[in-house]
Amino acid sequence: MRNDELNGEIFTLCESKAEEFRLIGYEQVTAQDIWDCVSDKYAKHGEPPLHQLVNDILSLKTPKFMNFLTMSAYKGTRF
Repeated sequence: MRNDELNGEIFTLCESKAEEFRLIGYEQVTAQDIWDCVSDKYAKHGEPPLHQLVNDILSLKTPKFMNFLTMSAYKGTRF
C-alpha cells in the first residue's frame, strides 16, 4: 500500500471510532480527535507497527479518550 492509501485507511478507522463515540452520546468527537488521542503516546516512542496502530484505534475506550481531552485542556493544547 502506498503511504497516502495507508493514511486514508487509518483515517477511515478513526472516523469509524468517532462514529461509535457519537452513537453513545459523545456528539462532538471527530476522526482528528481520535487520531490525536491515539497518536499522543507515539510522540515519545515513535510510530508502532501497523497492527498495533489499528489495535490502538479500534480498542480505544471512552474513559481513556476523556482523560486525554481533560489532560490536553489542562496543558492548554486543546480548545
